[in-house]
Amino acid sequence: MGRGREFDSYLAGHLLIAMPGMRDPRFARTVVYMCAHSAEGAMGLVINRVLESLTFEELLEQLGIEGSVPPEAATVHFGGPVETGRGFVLHSADYRHDGTLAVDDDVSLTATVDILRAIASGEGPRRHLLALGYAGWGPGQLDGEIRANGWLHVAADEALVFDTELDSKWDRAIAKIGIDPRMLSDAAGHA
Repeated sequence: MGRGREFDSYLAGHLLIAMPGMRDPRFARTVVYMCAHSAEGAMGLVINRVLESLTFEELLEQLGIEGSVPPEAATVHFGGPVETGRGFVLHSADYRHDGTLAVDDDVSLTATVDILRAIASGEGPRRHLLALGYAGWGPGQLDGEIRANGWLHVAADEALVFDTELDSKWDRAIAKIGIDPRMLSDAAGHA
């Protein structure tokens, strides 16, 4: 029997959590919010890595957008290694605009400059996370990485996605599953 639609998008709205043995340094100890997952591939944003080289204020300045950003939202995240010059805003579902993708009931994704203007003018979403770049997988690639023991996954919650306590996000995401990270092995196999 073929895979149903529920399988094709089962990771959208979930968190991917890098296993302790993740060999790719770009993803070591990362938590990725999955925006899309289908037979064509998958896309998500790393939500626990900050770009030290650019602040939200500097980005607004570069784009010629006037306004300000609340201190708790002043960081720009490393969203992933694909299209690192492109901005994505993961945000609470209270903001809708042309081009906004509702990932689930609580979280949406907008990749247009309009949301940056709205945030700078104080009319943006209640919660948001700005990232440059994204994590992307081709058809079947992410499923293969999960089977090879590269990632765990768990349903996301708004607090974990948007809070600014980045250093503990990986540990808290693992704890949501109910696993002690010290008990994890980086090798797939059977007991």
